[in-house]
Amino acid sequence: MSHHSIAVTDLAFAYPDGTDALNGVTFEITHGESVAIVGANGAGKSTLLMHLNGFLSPASGSVRIGDIPVTKGTLPGIRKTVGMVFQDPDDQLFMPTVYEDVAFGPVNLGLPAEEIDTRVTEALTRVDALKLKDRPPYRLSGGEKRAVAIATVLAMWPNVLVMDEPSSNLDPKARRRLIELLGTFEHTKIIATHDLDLALDLCDRTIIMSNGTVAADGPTHEIFRDDALLATSGLERPLAMQGCPVCGGNLSP
Repeated sequence: MSHHSIAVTDLAFAYPDGTDALNGVTFEITHGESVAIVGANGAGKSTLLMHLNGFLSPASGSVRIGDIPVTKGTLPGIRKTVGMVFQDPDDQLFMPTVYEDVAFGPVNLGLPAEEIDTRVTEALTRVDALKLKDRPPYRLSGGEKRAVAIATVLAMWPNVLVMDEPSSNLDPKARRRLIELLGTFEHTKIIATHDLDLALDLCDRTIIMSNGTVAADGPTHEIFRDDALLATSGLERPLAMQGCPVCGGNLSP
């Protein structure tokens, strides 16, 4: 099995207050796939993502990255392989400057200064944010913070990119730039999102979560054409697949 792959088997998790968040979740994602995780609020999307690199530990079931199980003992290696971008960039940006934020991970890997600088420069260039390297993160716009948060993950050279609601709170221009940026990545990508148009643009496969379970798993266009399935999962077709309000025709096949 490729070290870029992810296998989730019978995953279950409950929060301390007794809320069941995941109930027997099973799927496999292979090298190079781009997969959207969608569902209504409370469906279990974010909880699922936090199991993929060990931020949460399951009550039962397992997660494997390639041939390596996600356990406390394997976390250092897992987190080099699986990079996670949180929903709120402020959860990842805490250093005095953008450069220091992006360098934080490579510094903690014990890399030499020259390689750290190379990684930071490459990551910031990739997200078109090198010009921000000396800025304090709190002075950035929402779109700029999102780009820098992605750069902090890219500087670790992950094989799997996991993102939680990457387009939330972005204006249309910043959202479009984000979609264009993510479309260039060759990583295995797993994107939890309410933005079904973003999922349609970026992901060939979609998994629908509902009440902590996998309600559906298949090609994105097929999933998004199933109005009954979407309705029972608290979702609607992406705007690009809805009827034109003027002519009544579909905006996308």
